[in-house]
Amino acid sequence: MTAGEQALTHLDHPGGETLAAETQQPDVLDGPFSTRQLLHIDEALRIADRETGLTFSVYVGDLADPQRAAAEKLHGQLADPDRSVLIAFSPNQRILEVVTGAEARRRIPDRDAKLACLSMAAAFAGGDLAGGVIHGLDQLATHAGRA
Repeated sequence: MTAGEQALTHLDHPGGETLAAETQQPDVLDGPFSTRQLLHIDEALRIADRETGLTFSVYVGDLADPQRAAAEKLHGQLADPDRSVLIAFSPNQRILEVVTGAEARRRIPDRDAKLACLSMAAAFAGGDLAGGVIHGLDQLATHAGRA
């Protein structure tokens, strides 16, 4: 992963060593989010997963051309792509993609995903990247409904 890219999923080692105990800062802190924002995004991911039974992931970083195909490739690398939703965005390229697997797409139609994208794009345009991601996750989870 290059500097400035962030792949956000659940914390790898809850209860493990704190960032203060490390001698070098991890690459994830080089991205556009503060530690507090990352924790809020992680919490939003956990809530969306728990409430829907789907797996939500966020990727922040440059996407190779063609961007949609790059986002679909990332989605295909998830543990259970059929039951997964990926929000991939590149602040530098001004690109936002939401990729849903077969099962997730039955619960989150393209129309609802586009509405969530519009909401996220509005927040991003206002400079609120973390808030856009969190609200987008909430909207997608709400449209998916309970597990």
